[in-house]
Amino acid sequence: HRLIDNTPTTETKELYNQLFEWSGSYTLFGHQNTLAYGYQWYGDEDRSDVKDVTGSYPALYGWDLAGFIDDNLELSPLDDDSRWDAYLNYARSGLERGGILTYSWHMANPVTQENFYDTTNAVYALIPGGKLHREFKKTLTRVSDFFHQLSPDPVIFRPYHEHNGDWFWWGKGIASEDEYIQLWRFTVEFLRDSLQNSNIIWAFSPDRSRMRIDSIAADYMYGYPGDDYVDIIGFDNYWDVGHPANETTPIQQEEEFVLSLTEVSKLAYSKNKPFALTETGLEAIPDSTFWTQKLLKGIEANDWTKRVTYLQVWRNATKVQEKRDHYYAPYPGQVSANDFVKFYQTDRIVFENELSTIRE
Repeated sequence: HRLIDNTPTTETKELYNQLFEWSGSYTLFGHQNTLAYGYQWYGDEDRSDVKDVTGSYPALYGWDLAGFIDDNLELSPLDDDSRWDAYLNYARSGLERGGILTYSWHMANPVTQENFYDTTNAVYALIPGGKLHREFKKTLTRVSDFFHQLSPDPVIFRPYHEHNGDWFWWGKGIASEDEYIQLWRFTVEFLRDSLQNSNIIWAFSPDRSRMRIDSIAADYMYGYPGDDYVDIIGFDNYWDVGHPANETTPIQQEEEFVLSLTEVSKLAYSKNKPFALTETGLEAIPDSTFWTQKLLKGIEANDWTKRVTYLQVWRNATKVQEKRDHYYAPYPGQVSANDFVKFYQTDRIVFENELSTIRE
């Protein structure tokens, strides 16, 4: 199993090989920002809503570079240096316990300096020849410095995600497909070749809501930078697990969840790359059996769907700070908490406390 980096750290190579080994038998559970805050708390030491409910941290820790690389302060109210240190400490505490790290990047719009939802055209300015290319290299150097500080431990890096949607400035219809591919390839080459980061595993993740159910594999390929630039074939699928904008019947959603997993899994297999459900979940989880009857049921549907090596749900925003029910993992007493414990107890789903067992 070959990474796109020809000289990866031993630890990075090891994790990549393990993703293949686990495929079919185990699915690692991940949660975004799990150590930073929860639905009813903020900044407590050694705490996670996931652990409060199950007794274990997630196997996979999701973080976002926007928390400390650029000035997009939505995710963290600290100043630059303390944010950097805080995120480094979060990363290291997960690694010390044997957890796995993955990073997305809700990068602020570089042209307007507004947040990532500002869909002013910007990708053209970052790619080689663009007016902000030199600035962008400086930003990528900060990214590189952070990842170097975690080396030799691996990081799964998932930049420019959901690019087939039109809600981020790097999205479809805002940047051209060619510009997007140039951005991705330049990012890989600059971090890997110019800055010698050898602990990055690159994950690609379009969004399911912008793929037609009868042509998922073809639609998946929009903006695909090539097999030499991607390590993990992932996708984000909120659409088929209860997204409020999806007006199809629950039965149809269930069928399409299985179909979408199957098709992307086959695609990953054809490219000899691991397959991941890089983001999923249901906001505020009103469904009391969501974990076993939606997620697990879909993953266990057939031999292809079982190849999901990890899944990650989004963050648990703190209610008093953000004034909304924006959470994707249960907290104690939440309506799906008991079902989440059942999900945790299954043989297939792996949390941090079970990682050492499956690594043996």
